[in-house]
Amino acid sequence: MSFLAPWALLLAAAAAVPLLLHLLRRRTGTRVDFPAVRYLLRAEKEHAREVRMRNLLLMLLRVGIVLAVALALARPLGPLPGFGHAPAAVVLVLDNSLSSGAAGSGGLMLTRLAAAARAVLDASSRADALTLVTMDGEATAGDADALRAMLGDLRPLAGAGDAAAALRRAHAILAASPLPERRLVIVTDGQASTWRPLAQDSLAAAAYPVIVHRPDAVVPANRGVLAVSVEPAHWSPRGLVRATISGDSASWRVVLDGRSVARGSVAGASPLVARLQPTTRGWLAGAVELEPDELRGDDVRHFAVHVGEAPAVNADAASGAFLRGAVDALVDAGRARRGTEVFVGSAERAQTPGLLFAPSDPLKVADANRALERAGIPWRFGARRSGPAPLRGPLLEGATVSTWYALDALGSGPTGDTLARVSGAPWAVAGDGYVLVASPADAAATDLPVRASFLPWLDGLLAERLSRAGGRALEVAPGGAVTVPTGATSLEFPDSALRDVRAGTSMRAPATLGVHFWRRGPERIGAVVVNAEPAESDLQVLPADSLAQLLGAPRVHAEPASFARAALSAGTRRALDTPLLVLALILLAVESLVARRGRAARPES
Repeated sequence: MSFLAPWALLLAAAAAVPLLLHLLRRRTGTRVDFPAVRYLLRAEKEHAREVRMRNLLLMLLRVGIVLAVALALARPLGPLPGFGHAPAAVVLVLDNSLSSGAAGSGGLMLTRLAAAARAVLDASSRADALTLVTMDGEATAGDADALRAMLGDLRPLAGAGDAAAALRRAHAILAASPLPERRLVIVTDGQASTWRPLAQDSLAAAAYPVIVHRPDAVVPANRGVLAVSVEPAHWSPRGLVRATISGDSASWRVVLDGRSVARGSVAGASPLVARLQPTTRGWLAGAVELEPDELRGDDVRHFAVHVGEAPAVNADAASGAFLRGAVDALVDAGRARRGTEVFVGSAERAQTPGLLFAPSDPLKVADANRALERAGIPWRFGARRSGPAPLRGPLLEGATVSTWYALDALGSGPTGDTLARVSGAPWAVAGDGYVLVASPADAAATDLPVRASFLPWLDGLLAERLSRAGGRALEVAPGGAVTVPTGATSLEFPDSALRDVRAGTSMRAPATLGVHFWRRGPERIGAVVVNAEPAESDLQVLPADSLAQLLGAPRVHAEPASFARAALSAGTRRALDTPLLVLALILLAVESLVARRGRAARPES
């Protein structure tokens, strides 16, 4: 047996009072016989046995009354058949991920999930400690009325949320509860992409019952935009939008800068391709949209693109044949133009903005470091290293490096981004107006210049890192982690609202879908594109037994009524305070009756 208020057991010490009074009444003084009262003594002896039994019964009744009241105040939990449940800590995890916005024959899935959660709240008592946890990890504690109101205002998230984090939050709340009875209650649509990853998650087994509800429903057919890419990342001024669509054939349109610029239809898994040449310049927000279906949240996918002049590049005459040839190819393709905006060459002639490579001659490393200092670049070339060793970074898969220099950062302040690594150390770094590479731009130092990926890699560096209106468009899920780029002072939301940021710091991406622009004062310098995870478009559900096994539940309930009963059923363990108070009242009534009979019998004696 356990107690909700064990401190009240101290009141049981008051049971000694009736016992003490009973013992004091048995004390006798000096006996003096008077002839006039001898007939009374004879009568007392005749009823002595009855009096002793009555007094003993009264003592036991009074001790029982005190003990019953003390136990009732301690609120014990124990075996007792009947209705109701013991006061319990109940954490209700409600799956309001994007897929809960799907409509089907039974109505909106989130509405059905909220109805099941409401049934649990209706079955709760005021003694229960209730908490609602949603898939974004937010936890709200309150009474049943407050949580019902919250359920009424709940909307599907813009993405998948974090099921593992929500469960960890729920386990932490239950572990901290002082109530011995605890329940983890999960209401979900059972989407496989949400729960299957938990098989690899390190969630501890629950030490309390886990009750799961998943409504029976036919999985609706769904179309969604799974991915959108722009090629190239910066248009000067032409480019194309490429998208991947799931599901059957669908009509689509491309919206750019608030205007519909292309439309068509796509069948099955065929890719969507739209070639565009916008007249507007600068950073633009776009989207690929499908006609609405049962799940509206994945019918739109956002993208961002920069439209403007190609960067004007000045390739140093001594930069080497490979680098000069690559720049010529970019100029011929319209991806760059001749000019003095961006310097490309060896670091001993460093200037910004510039793409700077290590000097081919080791004797010129000291000159290069002095030039880096004059240009205000917080890196220096260190010890010379030899390989071969693989390069790690975007577009560098398979490339190797034979000779490079250690890149040593100066000071403790921000030193920009690491774009590529070799042997775990920085090989290419970028900051405000510079990209610094640890190897010379020749095939003897690295095989990158002779690879097909060298030209796209160089194009990306010039357009995204070094051009006057450069920057990148980073795609993240709602609430994902992002790093504020160098030079950014604010983040512009789709509704034009601004939020101040600090370059080099980490932050959470907005929870709202759409294109958010990094700004340096009034100028846009990049974008954060918030889109839902592609897996949310797959509405397939886990089998009931697999879902129960993953969540540590004995079974999955489909009916809200049986689910609510199971969620708050405590078996035969119930709160015993009310029965104990009833027992105390019964004992008090019996005590009153016995005492009254004793007083009535005394005059007859």
